Amino acid sequence: MWESESDSVAVGDYGNGVLSTTKHGVETDGFEQRGQSWYVSTDIPSDLLVQIGDVSFHLHKYPLLSRSGKMNRMIYESREVELSKIVLDDLPAGAEALELAAKFCYGIAIDLTATNISGLRCAAEYLEMTEDLEEGNLIFKTEAFLSYVVLSSWRDSILVLKSCEKLSPWAENLQIVRRCSESIAWKACANPKGIRWQYTGKPPRSVSSPKWNEAKESSSPSRNAQAPPDWWFEDVSILRIDHFVRVVTAIKVKGMRYELIGAAVMHYAAKWLPGLIKEGDGSVAPVDDGNGISSSISAGNGNGNWKGGLHMIISGSKDKMPTVQVKDQRMIVESLISIIPHQKDSVSCSFLLRLLRMANMLKVAPALVTELEKRVGMQFEQATLTDLLIPTYSKSETMYDVDLVQRLLEHFLVQEMSESSSPSRLQSGSDTKMYDGGQRGTISNAKIRVARLVDSYLTEVSKDRNLSLTKFQVLAEALPESARTCDDGLYRAVDSYLKAHPTLTEHERKRLCRVMDCQKLSIDACMHAAQNERLPLRVVVQVLFSEQVKISNALANCTIKEAAGESQYHALVPNRKTLLEGTPQSFQEGWAAAKKDINTLKFEVETVKAKYLELQNELETMQREFNKTTKPTKQASSAWTSGWKKLSKLTKTTDQNDNGSQMGNADQTRKAPRRWRNSIS
Repeated sequence: MWESESDSVAVGDYGNGVLSTTKHGVETDGFEQRGQSWYVSTDIPSDLLVQIGDVSFHLHKYPLLSRSGKMNRMIYESREVELSKIVLDDLPAGAEALELAAKFCYGIAIDLTATNISGLRCAAEYLEMTEDLEEGNLIFKTEAFLSYVVLSSWRDSILVLKSCEKLSPWAENLQIVRRCSESIAWKACANPKGIRWQYTGKPPRSVSSPKWNEAKESSSPSRNAQAPPDWWFEDVSILRIDHFVRVVTAIKVKGMRYELIGAAVMHYAAKWLPGLIKEGDGSVAPVDDGNGISSSISAGNGNGNWKGGLHMIISGSKDKMPTVQVKDQRMIVESLISIIPHQKDSVSCSFLLRLLRMANMLKVAPALVTELEKRVGMQFEQATLTDLLIPTYSKSETMYDVDLVQRLLEHFLVQEMSESSSPSRLQSGSDTKMYDGGQRGTISNAKIRVARLVDSYLTEVSKDRNLSLTKFQVLAEALPESARTCDDGLYRAVDSYLKAHPTLTEHERKRLCRVMDCQKLSIDACMHAAQNERLPLRVVVQVLFSEQVKISNALANCTIKEAAGESQYHALVPNRKTLLEGTPQSFQEGWAAAKKDINTLKFEVETVKAKYLELQNELETMQREFNKTTKPTKQASSAWTSGWKKLSKLTKTTDQNDNGSQMGNADQTRKAPRRWRNSIS
């Protein structure tokens, strides 16, 4: 840690931080230490023994009584006539502060620094070294040094606040903590261009909030260089959690940007909660080895080495962390949850999930856990599967905390509903449309990402044989149907659940398959489902029917497009290009794959048609050859019959001719009818 800046500062009559007095009454050359005892270097024998723990001070009454009101009362109000021993075990800052206070009483020069000023100020208050006893007493001197030297320095304010950790409640009652916190907050909110004091600076690879730029230099700048906005992170992170909360609260009041405050909180958590955050991107990837041990491994290094030591989170183990360590970490987690800015994206969703995981492990207060779950729900679409696989730390049969993910999803849906019903969202109704200026609406995008995340989570947790069908079904059906444009991920989860639970009844398998829509399955998923023996027969039939409908529609659309003229096609090209430019890359890839499958199916259909025509021609040829082979046999067998038929035809023809001639003669002999003349009148 760096040293105090006040060592070389001359203020008033302090003589470069050296405090001395001329009125002491006992001539001495200084103090001498012998083992655990302190003696005054003088010829006058000591008449007072002050005991603090194992350390004893052999002093004289007069120098102490002339400056300390407490010593006066203890000696003169004592029942003993000659009191020679006083025990001061409750003196703030202990023997070190008494040594400095005793030297001040004897007129020996003492060095006031940022590391000893707070303890000496509290000790002076305890010993009641006020101005009523003597002008320029120790309380006045230490208070002036605090006000004019310490609070004007950045590093001295940090060091004094750090030294106050062992001085509770004296430092709080004397307003040392408050004044140092205010001083630090004012300097942290100062314009970086005007910073000329020294600071430690932020390490180059550290965490930050999503809206905070990580690629910036954070080393201590030269006098001409401008300090980065996060220059105060590292210095403030050395404070204890209660003092850190005081500083951050004061910084909030003064209007610091919320993303900077969130980055400072994440930086503090990375330092005091080992294993919570990995280097580089503010998240950590747990790796489960199957034995209930989940270790945090940095993704930046392939060997998983940590520069901060080994940090593991053990679940289901009989060996527990020490009670003191658990209590301290629980206090840190609870305090960090309370000071995280309420604005969305002030910290990353990965950090919130890591903090939630540790909160569940440390049994943090339920109200704070609920608040943290709501914060995760606000930006649930930013979560990753790795961070979502939170093990169960309570008495539960399942490996992962599925109920927690269910609550996070409910908070997300409530948040989305409240945002969609807000006046700003109602005025701009484009978010509910599929496309708006080439981009998908924000709400739709968030729900689609969450749907993919939930499907991946279901696929992972479905391998747990203790996961009930009801929990799986409730989590799968929590999202609306419009959130999933394709049910391939849900189909993979269902298939994985069927693999891990082979003893399901037919009714349970049908109930499980109701969570997915067969019409939303891709061609590859349909082909896999058609050959999947684990699915119920009715589901397989539905898959085949939906696939047939898709193929028919695709062929019909292609036929309509081919029937259109070239002029219409060229007229549609610019609009199609515009549509493709505004379509997400994943949708373009899906449409390209579907178009390729349609072309393949068309080629197969044309091939089948050609084979059908070829077989039909072969059948007709064979029929003609067969007729040729059977025709001669029929003529030979009916030769006599055909001859008799010809004779009978000739006979019939002769008879008809004879009858015709007789009828003609009879008609001629018959009298012709009278013809009447038509009158013209």
